[in-house]
Amino acid sequence: MNYEESLKIKTAWYYYIENITQQKIAEKLGISRMKVMKLLEKAVQDGTIQFHISQEKSHHLKIEQELIHKWQLNDAFVAPAGIHSDKPSVNETVAKAAAMYIKARLTEDTYINFGYGDTLSKVLNQLAIIVETPLSVVSLTGGVSCYLPQAFSNIFNIKLYLYPAPLVVSDKMFRASLKKEPSLVEISRMIDFASMTIVGIGGMDDDATLIKNGVFTKSDFLYLSMAGAAGDILSHFIDKNGDPVQSDIEDRLLSTPLETLRSLPNVIGVAAGPDKVKALRAALNGHYLNVLVTDDETALSLLQENENHEKMTEFQSNAT
Repeated sequence: MNYEESLKIKTAWYYYIENITQQKIAEKLGISRMKVMKLLEKAVQDGTIQFHISQEKSHHLKIEQELIHKWQLNDAFVAPAGIHSDKPSVNETVAKAAAMYIKARLTEDTYINFGYGDTLSKVLNQLAIIVETPLSVVSLTGGVSCYLPQAFSNIFNIKLYLYPAPLVVSDKMFRASLKKEPSLVEISRMIDFASMTIVGIGGMDDDATLIKNGVFTKSDFLYLSMAGAAGDILSHFIDKNGDPVQSDIEDRLLSTPLETLRSLPNVIGVAAGPDKVKALRAALNGHYLNVLVTDDETALSLLQENENHEKMTEFQSNAT
């Protein structure tokens, strides 16, 4: 341990454990108060200091219970919405919440399945900082390497098993041939051994990750929307009831099937933001998730719109 690292740990200990003021710490260590502030900030950023808030004492508990009850979930974790309402901030907030939730449930040499997307890459980055035991990550779709470079596993205590293929190929014949490749078969077999599965839920807006990454075009999304798509899970598009939307895109997709996803235990969905509400509800209606990690604003939107939908269904039923 070098001097700077030792100084950071001492500073964090004095401030958070012994409740010594920043000025007193500066005097004790013979450094400036500005230096103390920078060391404390670094200690939080690199995971030296980790904060845990008891869920039992959180006002979000009632919201979580309502989500669990309405969609027969095993669990839900609702984090406070970020200070900023922009999409990157929302994704960062829910990613941190998901990493905390997952870390609390890790055991030694855990295998977890991971889906595709920007939010999930942020979850993995957070996990890489805070995990203390070896963790193996198995990808559920092609195209994941753009988010999880191989060098990642050399730096952190995480071993990656990537799906060695693109997410979408040119035609279904080529897809069928690729799926027979030994490397893909091996990864597919590993999926069943994971203790939990982490998936994102994609919306149908123009800022969707699948569009930004060039996997699909806005025209593709318009076509899928017209076909009834409300969002996607593992790049499989589903309608408002959670049923698959059939298209030629589905025939060219290299991704774990939805039937397989539904059969896996401990599937944790991670998503938040107004653009994800319809997609999240579709995923919940399809019963693909056992656990939902989101923020309070998204959770309230889910519950409110679900309540409105139930009232409308009841009205239509009475009218007939």
